[in-house]
Amino acid sequence: MRRAVFLGLCALAMGAPLGGCGEKPTLYAEEGWVRLAAVPGRPAAAYFIVHGGPKPLDLISVSSDVAITSEMHEGGMAMKKVDRVPIPAGATVPFAPGGRHVMLYDMNPGVKPGRILSLLLTFSDGTRLRQGARVIAAGDPAPQS
Repeated sequence: MRRAVFLGLCALAMGAPLGGCGEKPTLYAEEGWVRLAAVPGRPAAAYFIVHGGPKPLDLISVSSDVAITSEMHEGGMAMKKVDRVPIPAGATVPFAPGGRHVMLYDMNPGVKPGRILSLLLTFSDGTRLRQGARVIAAGDPAPQS
């Protein structure tokens, strides 16, 4: 009897990860944060992770209601503006320091560390996602996931 219960529990445990194999991935973003500029009037930088959905899309804009304009960039010191970022189906695409990021220009000067901002991510098929982003000061370490 114990052996049958044990084998049944093992089968359930081993089958649990397989249950999601037939499901299509869902497009979503997570782990948003914004580093304020060290010098007032300079742009802030926004970071997050995008998880691709069932079909490939392009991220075509990221905006915030506390910034006048925003631009997606790639690269660190030799950064360049990009108009779209491909998000392959089921892939994970990070926006992180030294790589892809969003520059937020003309930020509201009332934005202080500790606040949660709202980022609006817009994709090539018209999908829009809101992502919260914790604000940190220029010299603070990046949040740990």
